[in-house]
Amino acid sequence: MTTVGTPMLWGAFALIVITMLAIDLMIQGRRGEYGMSVKQAAVWSVIWVSITFTFNAGLWWYLNSTAGHEVAAEQSVAFLTGYLIEKALAVDNLFVWLMLFNYFAVPPSLQRRVLVYGVLGAIILRTLMIFGGSWLISQFDWLLYVFGAFLIFTGAKMFFGGEEQENTADNPLIKWLQRHLRVTNTLENEHFLVKRNGLWYVTPLFLTLVMVELSDVIFALDSIPAIFAVTTDPFIVLTSNLFAILGLRAMYFLLVGMAEKFSLLKYGLAVILVFIGLKMTMVDFIHIPVAVSLGVVAMILIVTLVASIFIRQKAN
Repeated sequence: MTTVGTPMLWGAFALIVITMLAIDLMIQGRRGEYGMSVKQAAVWSVIWVSITFTFNAGLWWYLNSTAGHEVAAEQSVAFLTGYLIEKALAVDNLFVWLMLFNYFAVPPSLQRRVLVYGVLGAIILRTLMIFGGSWLISQFDWLLYVFGAFLIFTGAKMFFGGEEQENTADNPLIKWLQRHLRVTNTLENEHFLVKRNGLWYVTPLFLTLVMVELSDVIFALDSIPAIFAVTTDPFIVLTSNLFAILGLRAMYFLLVGMAEKFSLLKYGLAVILVFIGLKMTMVDFIHIPVAVSLGVVAMILIVTLVASIFIRQKAN
C-alpha cells in the first residue's frame, strides 16, 4: 500500500488522537444531571474542527518540505475532502442515535456514557475496516467499481426513500436481543450489566450501546468507500475519518437542538453519495480533481442547509 505516512506522521497522529480522547473522556465525560448544552456542544465542535485544521496544516508543511508542493497540496486537499465527507455522512447516523435514545428512554446524562463507548468502538472498527479495505483495493483494484456502484444505489435509495424512517420497535436485532438476553425493565444508572439473585442481566443502556455500534458499522459501509473515491492512501483515509469521528459526541448534542431545521439534509447526503459513486465508476474515463470534489461536496451541503432554513422560515 502506497502511503505518505511516515513513522513521524503516524506517531504525531497517534499522540493527537490519544490526547483528544483523554480530553473527551476526562473533561467532557464528567457525570452530570444534564447532557451537554447546545452552546457547549458548539464550542467543543469548534475546538475539534480547529484541531483538525491545525493537523492538516502541519501535514501540508511536512509534506511540502519533504515531498514537494504538489504532493503537499494534493494530500492536504484529499484529507480535507475526506474529513468533510465523513462529517456530512455522520449526520444521518447521529439522527439514528437520537431515535435509539428516544426509544430506550435514555436521559442526556446517560447518553454521554453510551457515546463515549460508541466513539471508542467506532475508532477501533473504522481502523480495522480502513486497513482491510486498503489492502483489498491494493490487491483487487476493480473493487473501486463495486464500491462506486454501491454508493450510487445507496444514494438513490436514500433520496427516493423520502422521509420514511424505520420503526425502532420493529428492529429485528433489538427483538432478538430482548428474546435471548435477560434484560432489566428499567435503566440502572450508568450500568450496562447488573446482577440479581445470582444472575447477570443486561440493561436497556447495553442494548442502546449495541445498536449505536451497529449503526456505525452500517454507516461506515457508505463513508469508507466514499473516502476511497478521494484517495486510497491509508494514512489520509484513516486520519480524515478518525478526526471526523472524534468530534461526533459534541456534534450529536449540537444537532439534537437543531435536527428539525435541516429537513433537506437527507437529500443533500444522497446527492453526495451518488456523485462520489459516479466519480468512482467513471475514473477510467473522466478524472475529477480532488479539489473539484471538495468544492462539489461543500456546495451541495451549503445549498441543502440554506434551502432547509429558507423553507422552514417560509413555513413559519
